[in-house]
Amino acid sequence: MIRRHELTDAQWAKLEPLLPPQRSATGRPAHDHRTIVNGILWRLATGAPWRDLPERYGPWQTVYSRWRRWQQAGVWDRALAALQAEADAAGDLDWLLHFLDGTTIRAHQSAAGAKKGAATKPSAAVAAAFRPRFTSGPNGAASPSASS
Repeated sequence: MIRRHELTDAQWAKLEPLLPPQRSATGRPAHDHRTIVNGILWRLATGAPWRDLPERYGPWQTVYSRWRRWQQAGVWDRALAALQAEADAAGDLDWLLHFLDGTTIRAHQSAAGAKKGAATKPSAAVAAAFRPRFTSGPNGAASPSASS
C-alpha cells in the first residue's frame, strides 16, 4: 500500500540507482533504502520533528543519520541533477517557467520600511504634545508642573 508521502514503484526505480549501495561490506545489515527514503520524504513533507517519525520507517535516529550523511556527501544534489537531466532529455522540463515559494523568503529588518539612520525617539514637539497633563507627586499631591 502506497501512503501519501511515499515513492511509487516507478519513482523508486528512477531514484534507486542514484543512491549509494544498499549493503556495506562490514557491520550489521543496513535498513532498506526505500523505507529510509520514504521516512525522509514523510518528515520533509510534514515538517514534524525527527523524533515524531512513524515507527514504520524505522528508528528516527537511523533515518536522520542517513539523510544527514547523504546530504554531506552530496547524494541529494547528484540525484537531483541526474533526474533533471533525464527529464530535460525527455522534454519534460520547461525551463522558462519558474516558481518561488514566498513563505521561505526572509527579509532584512531594514526591509520593514524604516529609513536608515532614522531617530528612534520621538521629536521634542511630539513628546510635548503627548506629555501627561495631570500627575501626582510622591505623596499623592499634585506636582508643581501639573498645577501651573
